[in-house]
Amino acid sequence: MKISELSTRTGVSARSLRYYEQQGLISTERLPNGYRDYGDDAVTTVLTIRSLLDLGFPLELVRVVLPCTNGGATDPAVCEGVVERVTGIRDDIAARVTHLAQTRDTLTRYLDDQEAGRTAVIGRS
Repeated sequence: MKISELSTRTGVSARSLRYYEQQGLISTERLPNGYRDYGDDAVTTVLTIRSLLDLGFPLELVRVVLPCTNGGATDPAVCEGVVERVTGIRDDIAARVTHLAQTRDTLTRYLDDQEAGRTAVIGRS
């Protein structure tokens, strides 16, 4: 498939797809006219890359994790190490979610207290 079709099917810009190719994350064949020709597996690969990047994985970790997600890994020890790193990232995200929820709750209590104080002042008028 051409880059425009891959872009449409994945929702990833052609510019990003060219960048992924430049970084060695996806591969393509060049047609005689110079157009890129992506295989059907490129859709799954691009969606995996997007998901990992959206989760906050650095590009260098995406490069290591990607072969473990599509069965292309040649060294099981690498994938085991990836599992440890991914677990650490997941735990860090969970800690940030907890912290953000606590901050949200504190702000909500503050706003509720402010609203209650404003209502009491208005009620005395």
